[in-house]
This record gives sequence, structure tokens and C-alpha cells, in this order.
Amino acid sequence: MLHAATSAADKRVALRQALAGPELLRFPGAFNPLSARLIEEKGFEGVYVSGAVLSADLGLPDIGLTTLTEVAGRSGQIARMTNLPAIVDADTGFGEPMNVARTIQVLEDAGLAGCHIEDQVNPKRCGHLDGKSVVGVDEAAKRIRAAVDARRDEHFLVMARTDVREIEGMAAATDRARALVDAGADAIFPEAMRSLAEFESIAEAVDVPVLANMTEFGKSDLFTTAQLCDAGVRIVIYPVTLLRLAMGAAERGLDEILAAGTQQGVVETMQTRARLYELLDYASYNAFDNEIFTYQP
Repeated sequence: MLHAATSAADKRVALRQALAGPELLRFPGAFNPLSARLIEEKGFEGVYVSGAVLSADLGLPDIGLTTLTEVAGRSGQIARMTNLPAIVDADTGFGEPMNVARTIQVLEDAGLAGCHIEDQVNPKRCGHLDGKSVVGVDEAAKRIRAAVDARRDEHFLVMARTDVREIEGMAAATDRARALVDAGADAIFPEAMRSLAEFESIAEAVDVPVLANMTEFGKSDLFTTAQLCDAGVRIVIYPVTLLRLAMGAAERGLDEILAAGTQQGVVETMQTRARLYELLDYASYNAFDNEIFTYQP
């Protein structure tokens, strides 16, 4: 009831322990707190909070328009509704290295288990679009060092994302991944990989976990979990999948109302009231009301 029973600190420890094991960790992207609860119920290992989804939720493109306050507020709402660890897209850290340091502490306070900081020039672009620019390796390393130095909980996961592959090729991506690990990154997120062999190359180059971004309509094929695991990937995210499914259903429902004058034709595709109440744990709230609020000794 209300919030998750597991503390943020315990979620961070759980994530570290899971990353030390042999299994691939699956992190679907939650587009709101209720979808995070659904992700947990279905048996996934973690929840991802996408910068693209947060931007879209505000009606904005993913080009660096969101603020730290907006990202921390929404991701904190999502993180505290699930017992799973949640990691968030922190873009470029929202400024210079000192801003990156503040970002880490704000996200710690919001209850996140980790985040990734990228090496794009600010304002950034979606990682699967053309026309990206990246900062130099020294500037990218400063962002990661600032993030690592700023955290107060040693288990908070600081992941480095690099977009350099699309600009300078795989050799540069491998070199940058190594440099970011040397700067203190706990994991590497190589964006817009074109093949399983490219994921494998990164995984072989570094001694930290590697994340794969399985976003639809992007540069990467939608590889299976078995394929990614065989390539050495340790975390896979599905950042925008649930939002795209939800918005597709919403658009079809609105079209039905316009065409038929009623939503009756799509009712069978909706989540029922009973299922919604089950997911919300409505029974626990009723029990609280009966046992405490309206209790008569």
C-alpha cells in the first residue's frame, strides 16, 4: 500500500548483487508509476525511466529540454512505487561537472538505484537519430568522475553512456568505453550498436556490465534476450515500448469514438476496473480504512 516496502538503499544493494550474477537483467521502461508496478508484477528484474518518455510525457521532444527537477520528480514517483531497482536516464547530467555532481545526489534522494550520464554535446538528441555530436573524451571522463565522487551511497550505480560509435566508429567507441571505465563508471551503455558483434566487442573491452538499448525504430535490431546474453550484455532496456503500446491503444480508442460515436467496440481491449483495482492493491486501502480510520473499539 502507498509506497514500496523495499528501501532505496536495499534496492541498490539488490541491483549490485544481481549484476554480480550470471543472469541478464531486463528493465522495461515505465511511463508512469502504475506501469512500474505492472513491470514488477510480471516478473522483470528492474524498471527503466527513459528521458525520451519523460520528455514525451510533457509533450516535448527528447532534445535536452527537461530539467533535473522534472526528471528527479517523475523518476522518484516511479521508483518509490516498485520494489524493483529503477535506473534513470540523466542525459548529460544537466550541466557542467558540478551540475552532474548535484544530479547524482538529487537522484539518490529521489530513491533511484542508478542512472546513466552520456557524452553528447548539450542540448542532446535521441541516441538513434542522425546529427549527434559528442564532447571530447576528457570532458566525458570529467562528467563520470564528478558523478562517482558525488554519490554518498557506494551502491548507487553510475553508468556511462557513449554515443561515439555513430560518429567515429567502433574503434573509437571501444576506446571511449575503456576511458569511461577508467574514470570510474560502474557500467557502460554503448548507444546505437548495429550488431551483436558490436555489443560483444564492447563487452570484451571492459570489465564492467554492458547495457543494450532495445528501442523500436532505432539503429539496433531487436535482439532476443538469449542473443544479448550470449554477446556478453548484462542489462537490456526497453525504454519506450510501453508508452508506444499505450499511445497506440489510446489513438485507436479515440478513432473508434469518432467513427462509431461510442467506445463500446474497444471495451474488450481495455484493462477492466477489477484488474486496475487489483494492480492498485485497492483491498489494502479498504483494510486500512476498516481497521484504523473507521475502527470502532
